[in-house]
Amino acid sequence: MNPIKQILVIASLVFIIDQFTKLVVVHYMDLSGLLYIKFLPPILNFKMAWNDGINFGLFASNSKAMKWFLIIVALFICISFLIWMRNEDRLISQIFGGLIIGGALGNVFDRFIYGSVADFINITCCGLNNPYSFNLADTSIFIGVLGIIFYLDDPAEKKES
Repeated sequence: MNPIKQILVIASLVFIIDQFTKLVVVHYMDLSGLLYIKFLPPILNFKMAWNDGINFGLFASNSKAMKWFLIIVALFICISFLIWMRNEDRLISQIFGGLIIGGALGNVFDRFIYGSVADFINITCCGLNNPYSFNLADTSIFIGVLGIIFYLDDPAEKKES
């Protein structure tokens, strides 16, 4: 399969799973109203957080200009990343690329629909109270970036071979 198509298929699956989990937890389980649900206490709980910034709420702003700026930046990054990976023929790299793009598009969709990103997964351990929440899109982006950092071939190595 064409690398771009493969990456987009994976990105689509990530996007669908991310949006499905948000639909179930935030709306069906009414986390947006309850704000906190014990799921697997004390380690894993659902804690509602509407993130209108980037990671951990950095650059948070309720302004429409910031919302659209973040949407445009994320879409630009997705397109640039897809172009950059268009010749990547290894499946593992395509999976990592799809994780990044699918996660980013999941958060873009949230910003477009809700005005901010729906974060709800809260992991707390060992007596420490973690105030932050995240979602599956964030997790996908994180895993994808780690994978790209550690598994993407260095073009300089290919030239030396």
